[in-house]
Amino acid sequence: MRSSPGYTGGMIYDITLPISPRLAVWPGDPGIESSSFGDQVKVSRWVLGSHTGTHVDAQTHFSAGSGAVDGLDPAVLLGPCRVLDLPDIPVVTADVLVNHNLIGVERLLLRTRNSLRWREDTTTFFTDYVALDDDAARTLLALGVKLIGVDGLSVAPFEGDSEVHEILLSQGMVLLEGLNLADIPAGDYQLVCAPLKLMGADGAPARVFLVE
Repeated sequence: MRSSPGYTGGMIYDITLPISPRLAVWPGDPGIESSSFGDQVKVSRWVLGSHTGTHVDAQTHFSAGSGAVDGLDPAVLLGPCRVLDLPDIPVVTADVLVNHNLIGVERLLLRTRNSLRWREDTTTFFTDYVALDDDAARTLLALGVKLIGVDGLSVAPFEGDSEVHEILLSQGMVLLEGLNLADIPAGDYQLVCAPLKLMGADGAPARVFLVE
């Protein structure tokens, strides 16, 4: 997405997955349904889960605390962020993270092979997506990261007994999942993340932009 004529800042990138009834969802989650009503005046009805497409997780998504999505700190959702390009790894480990200079980075987005799959196919759920392991989650906390964004539909692997969500959410980290970073070069940006203000919800779809 390029800047609009009235916008005088840098390039704007929309890194949000487009929501449609064909978009892949987590197995067992509600499917996406859409219907339209009215003749001269159209009103549409959408049915979808709180973790559809590009979305944020709140503490109540797991047993990590009582924080709901409407209580997320806007100061964490907006501000400087770094996009890290990790094209050739099957899992994000602590060693992968410490090999990059992340001191002072509070918002971190991880670009992996997941994004290339989104470019080719947004309708299929792949169980072998790249995710974090437990030690990587603890490393993020130690580094002082406040928001972690991933290009899979979960920060944790599909299989196994990973505690990634519990580790991160229990410490108040914002989890931003389902990003499409296929066309985003590694580097530093301004993040704009705007989840729906669903009162008491365990998560919510979000529109997410990066500004150079």
